[in-house]
Amino acid sequence: MELESYYEISRTADYIHTRNFTRVALQFPDELLKDSTRVVSALRKRLCALNDTNQSDGENKVRLFIMADTTYGSCCVDEVGAAHANADCVIHYGHTCLSPTTTLPAFFVFGKDPIDVSTCAKTLSHYSSSNGKPVLVLFGLEYAHSMDDIRQALLDSFQTSGLTSELEVHFADVKCSSLDPSSHNENVARGGEQVTNAESESSENIAGTRHHIGSLFWDLHRERRMEDCSIFWIGSENSAFANVVLTFNGCEIVRYDAKESCLVTDVSQQRRILKRRYYLVEKAKDAGIVGILVGTLGLAGYLHIIHQMKELITGAGKKAYTLVMGRPNPAKLANFPECGVFIYVSCAQTALMDSKEYLAPVITPFEATLAFTRGSQWTGAYIMEFQDLINFPIPNEGNRSDEARYSFLQGRYVEDYDSQENVEEENEACALVSATEKALQIRDNRNSLIEGTARSGAEFFAARSFQGLDIQNGSSQPEPYLIGRSGRASGYQDEKNSQNS
Repeated sequence: MELESYYEISRTADYIHTRNFTRVALQFPDELLKDSTRVVSALRKRLCALNDTNQSDGENKVRLFIMADTTYGSCCVDEVGAAHANADCVIHYGHTCLSPTTTLPAFFVFGKDPIDVSTCAKTLSHYSSSNGKPVLVLFGLEYAHSMDDIRQALLDSFQTSGLTSELEVHFADVKCSSLDPSSHNENVARGGEQVTNAESESSENIAGTRHHIGSLFWDLHRERRMEDCSIFWIGSENSAFANVVLTFNGCEIVRYDAKESCLVTDVSQQRRILKRRYYLVEKAKDAGIVGILVGTLGLAGYLHIIHQMKELITGAGKKAYTLVMGRPNPAKLANFPECGVFIYVSCAQTALMDSKEYLAPVITPFEATLAFTRGSQWTGAYIMEFQDLINFPIPNEGNRSDEARYSFLQGRYVEDYDSQENVEEENEACALVSATEKALQIRDNRNSLIEGTARSGAEFFAARSFQGLDIQNGSSQPEPYLIGRSGRASGYQDEKNSQNS
């Protein structure tokens, strides 16, 4: 496919020109970085042509900046990197989560991956006719350019076979291809349910209930539930597909592999993830110290969800530490062994981390809400986007129960909250001193410490077996000093003396 068509050069230049941007950041993922210089050259030519057409005097010359190696996930708009170049907007290329931005407008170029339209339409027609349920077609954004052709080919196939009135197939649409800084005042319902902003209310009267997930939305009849539909996914087995499987785990889901032109009906590997996430929720309940990993500094509402997680953790009688970290890995998180679990605040397509190789599990804000809310039960519903959790009620610390909780992993009752520690410290320094003194209570043997779960980083480091240098507390006499080696590494002084002798 030609460069100008794949990267939508004309549409991108029109967006920059009509909004009078003068400093534009171009964000490329690693796999598309090889085309960045050619994209910049094509954009400059197109922008110069637009300026000549409008008889511009050349004062508003557009400067283009290439961004690579993003701070966080490549699917999110890197507003931090764009701020270093003092950019007016960001042009994002490749796969995206289409998460709302906070400070900069963004324009998205999804790309146009090839797909066999006729084969895909035939496969979809055969599946919908043999399934017997309404079919919802979801897709990766790299195939959004072919959806109109697939829809038309499907209608032609139905008319040929005379099944137009009997089958019900819904196609999702892309929300938008550009975003403006959002104040996040929209009230988006939880778990892909009805959206109650002004735009959806007008469509609700016509088409019914509007649903959404990630960058896609669709309308269903009022009496139709998502569990009544089968999902036909067009795309690869990536994070976007995993979000669909987890969010709509009550639906039958199949995947059409556009690269191989075949239908994949076995999604058991993705469904096993749900069992693994439930295990991590139970494991998070036993953690005394929780680390909040901030995996974004640009998504709308990230500060709100961080404060909400802090209140949730404190209300559960646990200690919270906030860590700003780009692209976590086992080596980075191993520097914080005191944390029994980490909550990863990021976009929906990077929040789901496989933490099997980590010392402590990494969970999502929704899983933390389940783990740290006493009496909550998992009904099977799963929420990926933390923006949908902002209106979740947080349990009041005053209503917290002191009763012991049964731990399925430990096989016994445990106490999440110690009533003896319900004392407000005057300041953080007093709290740290009190926790350290409590952890360092010494008995007859200096190596014996009070048994119990550490409730802060100070207690954890004081109670661990390795205490650093072995200091002789009982002896006040100074140790004799020893003279070390002198000379060069190629031949120390004592080595020369031994050789000469």
